[in-house]
Amino acid sequence: MNWIHLLEKGIWFGFAAMGFAVLFNVPVRTLRLIFLIGAIGGLMKALLLELEANVIFASLGGAILVGYVSILAAHNKHAPPMVFAIPSVIPMVPGVFAYRMMLGVIQLSGMKNEQYDLVLVETIDNGLKATFILFSLALGVAIPLLITRKDSIKKRIIK
Repeated sequence: MNWIHLLEKGIWFGFAAMGFAVLFNVPVRTLRLIFLIGAIGGLMKALLLELEANVIFASLGGAILVGYVSILAAHNKHAPPMVFAIPSVIPMVPGVFAYRMMLGVIQLSGMKNEQYDLVLVETIDNGLKATFILFSLALGVAIPLLITRKDSIKKRIIK
């Protein structure tokens, strides 16, 4: 396992998360934490992929970590958790699988030979991977918010 390569991936995930945060016009005081959360989530996904986990479960693991850390960051910076979670999880969106599926659909439209079945299977495989990764990212962000919805850190401090 190449730790320097994993660290480099995490840094790029962090920069991508910060770029999406700037695009979504989030408060400037949250940008450093968004970089950190995006880097941590990306590191988790890259580490799970390095440990030969399925890309869908690796994305789910990274998104769950992003969801939990976003709740802690929200209480720290007094901003909604989605401000931290959404820009941090967007770099994990499976663009390559969606792109390959789109190319497969384009190839299928003009193909009439015996390779049709092979291209069809690859296109469906890429489309299903992209779809399930998107579901896992949405679930990974939503599950921590739903689990901790009734339990607030602020209420514990007041009691």
